[in-house]
Amino acid sequence: MPITARQILDSAPSRFRPEKANGLTCIFHFVISGAEDFGYTITIENNTCRLDTTLTGTPTCVISTDAASYIDLETGKLNPQTALMSGQVQVSNLMEMMQFAKCFRKYEGTTDDGPRTTGNTTVRPKRKGPLEGVTIIDLTRLLPGPLATMMLADMGADVIKVEDPDSPDYIRSFEPLIAGTSAFYYALNRNKRSLAINFLSPAGKAALLDIVRRADVFIEQYRPGVMQRMGLDYETLKAINPRLIYISITGYGQDSSLAQAAGHDLNYIAIAGALGVTGDEKGKPVIPGFQMADIAGGSYMAMNAVTTALYRREKTGTGEWLDIAMTDSVLPFLALPFAEQQALGKGHTRGKFQLSGGQANYNVYECSDSKYVALGSLEPKFWNKVCERLGRPDWREQILGDESVQASIQKELQNIFRTKTRTEWLTFFQKDDVCLTAINDLDELTTDTYLRERKLFVDFDLAGKTFSTIATPVRHEGMTDHHWQAPLLGEDSIAILRESGISDEQINHLIKENTIRTA
Repeated sequence: MPITARQILDSAPSRFRPEKANGLTCIFHFVISGAEDFGYTITIENNTCRLDTTLTGTPTCVISTDAASYIDLETGKLNPQTALMSGQVQVSNLMEMMQFAKCFRKYEGTTDDGPRTTGNTTVRPKRKGPLEGVTIIDLTRLLPGPLATMMLADMGADVIKVEDPDSPDYIRSFEPLIAGTSAFYYALNRNKRSLAINFLSPAGKAALLDIVRRADVFIEQYRPGVMQRMGLDYETLKAINPRLIYISITGYGQDSSLAQAAGHDLNYIAIAGALGVTGDEKGKPVIPGFQMADIAGGSYMAMNAVTTALYRREKTGTGEWLDIAMTDSVLPFLALPFAEQQALGKGHTRGKFQLSGGQANYNVYECSDSKYVALGSLEPKFWNKVCERLGRPDWREQILGDESVQASIQKELQNIFRTKTRTEWLTFFQKDDVCLTAINDLDELTTDTYLRERKLFVDFDLAGKTFSTIATPVRHEGMTDHHWQAPLLGEDSIAILRESGISDEQINHLIKENTIRTA
């Protein structure tokens, strides 16, 4: 029988999660049209959920959609962002809806309650590398933490990606999708194992704590105070595992005046000054084409924290809590511009620092085919060769000219580079050591000779097509070359719980109570 919108709404009380509804009082009206035409009311109050088959009370939020769209949304066929942006689903109070949605498990249809652990579980090949034997519990989402833990997994660590089965890492649903899962999720989660567990429930938390007892590293990415409210803060976990290394990744640290403020990469690089020194010739700040703070401040610093803390633990025998603020970790990018400002009392005009577009011999130029090259002829031996090959010996002594001189040479150089294609210029300077390289577009990366020589991609077969992910840049002797793709939600739940000494009887109970999910 096909699923109906009424059937899904009727199941709401059985899918209600009271542990997620603390302090929430709301009345939701669902107005369904199309093949089915009806109105339902769901009321949440005092950690209880009540369903009325008519529209009653004054709503705090109204959700209007046709039956087909609602079914697709609840069964995962329709992306929530797409549904809202396209108008397929209309919501009168978006913030209220987001809080409301967290209070319900995903609709799964009907299932039997028979034994679940008797089937096959995923068997992962043992990975080798410098972190072999290190177990990492990963409660992070989106980009900073997941990228860090993926590279640590590449290095041999057993990374257990822990997600709430009813509110998993929401990057899983970000478009573009491949076989129903986000390309971004595949790019950030290879070589991990997936444990889908409701760690807010007493049974789920107890099971997670059993895993923490044997873990080496715990990484989280929540706002300060959230882990303490969940009973998973450092002091609590330290009491059961004194050797645990606990990593907290936030935007503004644990104890600053901005600790509770929301933020994204753009905000972090703005406060740290990176956006302030990056701009065009008009002086307007230019947003980088990548997430600087998330990756350099979050991912790389988290990796550094894990490895240095493991080394320290070898000497002391104890773990520690490391507070990583992504904003703080952006500041070292400004080491040279900041030093100039400190020495001279002022900095360059935005975009005019010598290594940020201010020098004609360290700049980017467009070619006749609309592709670009990067010229990095900083030292005189490189620049002089460029001047010689282009027939402009008069430029040799102007390598350190003032801004107006540099602007003039840059303009002439741009006109010269527009006379040939990118390939022609690379060929022209092929035998000259002048620091000239192509500026690769994204679709050129996987065919670039150098990048392939360095084995900087990990390829998977997804939906019958090759999907390339970016490899960990640092390779240690003996690291495993075989990789597995990002896991299905809950794919490794049973195996992980068994390893922690939890019996099949207990696991079956967790499954029956919807505390864990298995793929």
